[in-house]
Amino acid sequence: MKVCTDATLFGAMAPIGGGEKVLDIGAGTGLLSLMAAQLGAGEVTAVELMQESNAEAATNFSNSPWADRLTAVHQDIRDFARECDKHFDLIISNPPFFDNHSRSAEGDRSTARHNDQLPYAELLQAVDKLLAEEGLFYLLIPVHAADALAQSATEHGLYLKRRTDIRGYDHNKPKVSAMVFGRTPGPVEVKLLTIYSSQNVYGPESTKYLSDFLLRFSSPA
Repeated sequence: MKVCTDATLFGAMAPIGGGEKVLDIGAGTGLLSLMAAQLGAGEVTAVELMQESNAEAATNFSNSPWADRLTAVHQDIRDFARECDKHFDLIISNPPFFDNHSRSAEGDRSTARHNDQLPYAELLQAVDKLLAEEGLFYLLIPVHAADALAQSATEHGLYLKRRTDIRGYDHNKPKVSAMVFGRTPGPVEVKLLTIYSSQNVYGPESTKYLSDFLLRFSSPA
């Protein structure tokens, strides 16, 4: 799976203040975990079902400046939740998309893009088991599924705190939502973020988030 702008922006926007114990569910090759470590997370556990992706994540972690804070775990998150006695300050997940959309013909790529392996209800059960009482759950999900998932989350004592709908350009409709849940109900902050101001030119808000992560923003040597 290629690294996409939506996922990178999602990682850059993660609600990390510093020192958090973070769990990345469905970590893939470790992009969000690495970004969490760069943002200042104290400890990041990356759980991934696919063996090849997990191995790549482990390699990426060992080659990073934050190797001592990153752990790759090859396991189904449902088994991990049953066996784990830890609670996490922040749980992040960019889960498989397109539960009602056409499938890719490629096996692993198809698994990575669909939620057959981990239905949203079971994801929420795992989060409920693993999230600390004052913790946050941070999720990237297609806009078309956001309202239903927010409603389902309340059944697990998880309440929407912030929702950011993300679109490419001003003329586009949002495709994905970055959602923050906590265990206490309250007012919900809703906003719209536009990635590009013009063709391949990042807007001011996306630039603010991405400038520390993308080489294109680096000053020339």
